[in-house]
Amino acid sequence: MAVITILGAGAMGSALATPLTQAGWETRLWGTWLDDHLLDACEAGKPHPRTNVPLAPGTKLYRSDQLDEALEGADAVFIAVASVGVPKITEMALGAISKASVLLCTSKGFWTDPDGRVQLLPDAIRTIAAEKGALLPPIVGVGGPCKANEVAEGKPTATIYGSLDEATAIRMAREISTDVYRIEPTSDEVGVEVCAPMKNVYAIALGLADGLEEGTGFPHHNLKSAIFAQAVREMSIVSTELGARPETAFGLAGVGDLEVTGLSGRNKVYGLRIGRGEGAKDALAAMEAAEQTVEGVPAAGLALTLVQQREGLLERLPLLKAVTAIIAGAEDPAALATAAALPARV
Repeated sequence: MAVITILGAGAMGSALATPLTQAGWETRLWGTWLDDHLLDACEAGKPHPRTNVPLAPGTKLYRSDQLDEALEGADAVFIAVASVGVPKITEMALGAISKASVLLCTSKGFWTDPDGRVQLLPDAIRTIAAEKGALLPPIVGVGGPCKANEVAEGKPTATIYGSLDEATAIRMAREISTDVYRIEPTSDEVGVEVCAPMKNVYAIALGLADGLEEGTGFPHHNLKSAIFAQAVREMSIVSTELGARPETAFGLAGVGDLEVTGLSGRNKVYGLRIGRGEGAKDALAAMEAAEQTVEGVPAAGLALTLVQQREGLLERLPLLKAVTAIIAGAEDPAALATAAALPARV
């Protein structure tokens, strides 16, 4: 039986244990020093606190001080931590990663290199490995649309796996897919990796439209639709500028993932709180106090830096500019989102 080690015992890391065990992998779930209370619940036979679904039977659990044991003999390694933790976890696990046949990463975000340039996460991992003189197996970026609780429960899910090594993406699709967890393999790593964090940014704007309905008692479905269309357009613009195929943003990685993230999730909830009248900074502080990471917030700032590093690109992205201003606490966020999403008058 092939062994796969998931690094990160949060919602998605624990959820992935369901399709992996069903697909026949020996699945090991390693928790960081921030995951002890999550592992406590699982070991006590309770549902995972982040998904409210019991961990897949047969999943082997490892604490933060058992990293070497968790990785011993792993054929594949899955990084499933918040994007900010990817560099540190990569460095900690690099020896075992180098021996594996594939590195999969479900983390969604960007990374700033020592020269101040923003990179996609696979490139960040490659940079770290090169600095350490380590060889890497092929990297597979895992996109959406995947709500962790549904994956954990074994509900029908379509997801996309992208790798520069298309054969590896295809192999992982064959070896991980189940009757209900289906994978679309692609060689468009860039497209998958751009859409993954940027859809979190734009989900904030979708949530804002829902918050306006809560605050006013009147629906703003037309505005939400316009925001959705503009968000997809901007994801396509950015990804193609970086070398992706334009259609990727209009498939599972972009449209699919944005749709499910705009229905629920922490980024949508953050936008909703702003839309119904809370200050952006107060809303974020309240969610952080409840251990609810809003990844769209740091992703927005990094995405802004990324596009500013390419001349003329930012002016084609009014919604990105609006969301970053809203996060910074700009007055009248509804007016900003509206101006960015509606077509210009002719």
